[in-house]
Parts: sequence; structure tokens; C-alpha cells
Amino acid sequence: MQTVREWVSDWVMRVLPNAQAVSFAIMLTVGFFIVVGLGRILMPVFAAGIIAYLLEGLGALCERRKLPRLLSVLIVYLLFLALLIFTFLALLPLLYQQTAQLIQQLPDMINRGQALIMQLPERYPHFITREQIYEIVAVIRQELVNYGQSMLTYSYASLVSLISFIVYVILVPLLVFFFLKDKNLILGWFVQYLPRDRYLTTRVWREVDMQIGNYVRGKFFEIIVLLLASYLTFYAMGMNYALLLAVLMGLSAIIPFVGSTLVTFPVMLVAFFQWGVNDDFWYLVLAYCIIQTVDGVVLIPLLFSEVVNLHPVAIMMAILFFGGIWGFWGVFFAIPLATLVKAVLRAWPRLGEEALEWSPTKKGF
Repeated sequence: MQTVREWVSDWVMRVLPNAQAVSFAIMLTVGFFIVVGLGRILMPVFAAGIIAYLLEGLGALCERRKLPRLLSVLIVYLLFLALLIFTFLALLPLLYQQTAQLIQQLPDMINRGQALIMQLPERYPHFITREQIYEIVAVIRQELVNYGQSMLTYSYASLVSLISFIVYVILVPLLVFFFLKDKNLILGWFVQYLPRDRYLTTRVWREVDMQIGNYVRGKFFEIIVLLLASYLTFYAMGMNYALLLAVLMGLSAIIPFVGSTLVTFPVMLVAFFQWGVNDDFWYLVLAYCIIQTVDGVVLIPLLFSEVVNLHPVAIMMAILFFGGIWGFWGVFFAIPLATLVKAVLRAWPRLGEEALEWSPTKKGF
């Protein structure tokens, strides 16, 4: 019978059969602890690196057009700055204005909703009573008061961190420029500290680079298309808070399966309190269903047909795990990070065979 020591030794040999696996496991462990432990401190660096990674695709496209590297970087960087300036000077003020208007009208919406709820005992006396309605309304009001207090506290905390925000706004664009301009220099400096025998690392990185790059760029394009289509539809129909609701619909694409369901409630509630149950309301419902259907049936298969083949259960677990660790950014990058885990797991069982085929003459990083 195999002893515990023999079983552990056998398991270690199967999981870490050679130096490549050991070095790669050390790299993953160190990288994980750096991201988790220093995530808040180095967040501007991580954010700039992610933005530069996304913009690199446009830079490579310019280079394929026979443009010099520096000129390609300048073109892409100027486009990025233009988008950033437009966001801060045009989009965010309008978004803030519509959010403030919605908050001001919330008491009126609550009163109208309460009046509708109070009619339920008259229509369905066998299912609900007035006492139950009063309890429900009291709970809702208390939750809204608690939510308002938490938002007020958050606002004061935001004022305290205003200086940090300004520093980030200045620092991140500068880091993005240098990451784009000196990409090869930075990668060369980083690679010199990696082991020479890094075939497994190279193989996993190539697969993850292709998957994550295509996924993040595709997801960004999906968000922009959803936001523009929603805004044009809501604006054409004269719906209140068109930009705010369109931004929510765009951001809903970040969370697969769940986001589109969650954003339905604010859209339908705003339409209901604005028009009631009439033709305009049902036209809005029809337009909303068409947008969601086109996104699910046409846009997603077109953008992600060859990217990220993950089971829905794995996607949900990744969203819960990484969202619990890093919040919003964890949710956004849950699927790319799950792709990284999948690539590592796929490479590991065939490690022994592939390591034998590898030679130092093959290309690495």
C-alpha cells in the first residue's frame, strides 16, 4: 500500500515534472501575490498597462500600414487623449446631470409606486393585506434611507481622495505613452529575469495573449455598440435619462448572463414612471428586446465565435471569485483570467511530451 509520503512525492512529480513547470509555477505564485498584495498601490500602473495593451492592436494596425513605430504610437496616443478629454469634458458632466435629475425625482417615483402598491389589497384581497403592504413600504423606505446615507458617506470619502484621483488622471496617460513607446525595451528588461527554459511560459502566453486580446477588444466594441444603439433609441423616443440608461446598458455587457437582466429593471421602471402602460411604453419594451436580441444573437457570436470557449458554470464561478477579490475590475477581467487558468491547465498534462520536443533554438519571448 502506498504511503502518504510516496503519494505526495508522486503527486508533486506529476504536477511539477521538470524545471519548466517549477519555474512557471513560481512565476504564477509571485505574480498572484504581487497583484493581490500591491494591487491598490500599483493600480495606476496596472490600469496603464491594460490600456496600453488594448491600444497596441491599433498601433500594430498602423505599423502594418508601413508607418514608423513612433508615428504609430503618436497617432494612437492622440486618439486616446481625444477620447479621454471628450469623456471628462462632455460625457461625464452630462451623465452627472442626468444622475442628479434622477435622484431629485426619486421621491416622486417612490410615492407613485407606493400608490400603485396600495391598490393591490383591493384587487387581490386573498393574497395580500394592507398590513403586509405597510410592512413592505416601511422596509423599502428604510433601505432607501440607509442607501442614501451610505452614498453620502461615500461622497465625503470621495472628496478626501480627490487629490489621488487627480494624480491618477495625470499619471496614467503618461504611463500609457511610455508603455506604448518603449514596449520592446520594457519587455526585454522583464524577460532577462525569466529562466531561459521557458517553453511552457511562452506557449501559455501565446494562447492567453490571443484569447484575452480578442476578448477584451471585442468586449470593448460590444460595449460601445450597445451604448450607442441604446442612446440613439432612447433619445429618439424622448425617454428621460437616455444617456444614463445607455451607459448602464453598455456596462451590462461586462457581466455575462447577469448584466442584461439587471439593467432591465431601471430601464423598464423609468419608462413606466414616464409614460405609464401605454403605446410608448410597449414600443420601448419592443425596442429594448430587439437591442438585446441583436446583441445576443448577432453581435456576441460575431465577436466571440472563436474566443473563450468556457462553460457557463466556469464563467459564473470566475465572476464570483475575481469580483470578490478585485471588485469591478475583477468582474470585467473575470473571463480573461479564467482563460488564463484554462490555458495553464490545458498545457500542464502535455508538459512532459512538449518539453521533450522543445529545443533552445526555438523562439521564446
